[in-house]
Amino acid sequence: MGATELVRRGALDRTRALIGWSVGIAAYIALLAATFPSIEDSESLDDLVQDYPEALKDLLGFGDVLLSTGSGFMDTEIFNLMLPLLVLVLAIGSGSRTLAGEEEAGRLELPFSYPLRRRDAVLAKSVSLGLELVVVMAVAFAAFAVADPLVGLDLDFERLAGGVLGIALLGLLHGWLAIAVGAARPGRALAIAVSAGLAAVGYLVNGLHELASWLDPFRFLSSFWWLGQSPLSTGVQYDGCLVLALASAVVLVAAALLIERRDLQVP
Repeated sequence: MGATELVRRGALDRTRALIGWSVGIAAYIALLAATFPSIEDSESLDDLVQDYPEALKDLLGFGDVLLSTGSGFMDTEIFNLMLPLLVLVLAIGSGSRTLAGEEEAGRLELPFSYPLRRRDAVLAKSVSLGLELVVVMAVAFAAFAVADPLVGLDLDFERLAGGVLGIALLGLLHGWLAIAVGAARPGRALAIAVSAGLAAVGYLVNGLHELASWLDPFRFLSSFWWLGQSPLSTGVQYDGCLVLALASAVVLVAAALLIERRDLQVP
């Protein structure tokens, strides 16, 4: 069994779940887009949001975004929280099943028994997770592209592509982190806890660091800080996307090295 075969099998194993996630995210985007015409150009809604407490606006990424515009509405309702959250659930769930979950189920010894180095098997399985994210985010982009002319969102497609890319990299980092934790220690629960915990802490640091100055030194450790907020309204942080990509590569290399040094547990 070669690395290519592991990638193919990994993709096939995730097909059903991938279809469900793709349909669900596309439907969610379509549903929210369909509600936009009812609030379009509603200045009273923008005034109401601006009266929110600053802490709440920072945490939710409202800032100076106008909900009465298509870009501001989609940023607030999808890009600043829900789409990253959904992608993180998908990526961390898949990443925790890739090594830690298979080890708990007693299936990990099979691919590692073939004439293929452990690190190559981990890299192949990680590529499968990456392909899963590519498919889901491509579907999300297509859903926005279809909804844009139908409901008059008037989105900038360059910013849309950059925003989708950033969220994909966010999911990739935490998904591969779950794989790395599974490579270092047994236990799917541990892989989920570490990856999801760092994501949650990163979100809070990013949302609250302007209100709590003591958090400023830690904001560089937040994946959400590098991702940025409201890409459709304020633009994409491409330097932050590069940092997320490099961090993902470092985590993947760590996973490949860690798996070489560990004795697998047999249930």
